[in-house]
Amino acid sequence: MKFTTKDGTEIYYKDWGKGQPIVFHHGWPLSSDDWDAQMMFFSQHGYRVIAHDRRGHGRSTQTATGNDMETYVNDAAELYDYLELKDAIHVGHSTGGGEVIKYVAKYGKGIVSKAVLISAVTPLMLQTEANPDGVPLSVFDEIRQGTAYNRPQYFEDFTIPFYGYNREGAKASEGIRKNWWRQGMMGSVLAHHDGIKAFSETDFTEDLKSVDIPVLVLHGEDDQIVPIDNSAKKAIKLLKNGKLITYPGFPHGMPTTEADTINADILEFIQS
Repeated sequence: MKFTTKDGTEIYYKDWGKGQPIVFHHGWPLSSDDWDAQMMFFSQHGYRVIAHDRRGHGRSTQTATGNDMETYVNDAAELYDYLELKDAIHVGHSTGGGEVIKYVAKYGKGIVSKAVLISAVTPLMLQTEANPDGVPLSVFDEIRQGTAYNRPQYFEDFTIPFYGYNREGAKASEGIRKNWWRQGMMGSVLAHHDGIKAFSETDFTEDLKSVDIPVLVLHGEDDQIVPIDNSAKKAIKLLKNGKLITYPGFPHGMPTTEADTINADILEFIQS
């Protein structure tokens, strides 16, 4: 299905089942397909499951503008207003985690009951004077260069650290790697390039501080994409009502590689 925003952008979304809604926000540079394991699991547990492709990603419009966090969140808000969601649980992975916390802070009062941040970029990835142990700008410039001018090969290589397949004893799944690449290449190279700034330079500190609903923070201790010390361990200190679960050895892409564990912990949180 598709929804058209006020500026004419078509947002592709899935909306399955009935019951309390669980809304999934995907990471860069993927699509709603990255939530297959969660959509199946929670729909079979009696929940209404919803996921959308961010503008410039997947099957949504490849716009030349609006590839920034504020617009991502505003697009989401328009869609969820259209769907008339109430008592929703919002779950975000990586960039989607930032989108979730900013959406909840800006639009979620009275309509969002709980939130889950998985391998999230919050509170701020970029190294700055105020965030000295963040990731240097040069790292994101390298991602920009690879994405803009060598995207097919760069994306294929990116799957290795994303899923921790470069670790001793790891058994790489070619199907998972190809599915990541497929999702990435469906999107716009411009949106993916611009989105790097959105996920790396957006400061979610005040958003985290302002949210008072229960928030579950899940992070792999061997996350090579969004290092845990600069993300989850800082985010949990800013949340008023947060719970942190960390996983030894789990990679950034743990919702896929460790779906059974992640799904069970989210379900317990939702039902608690």
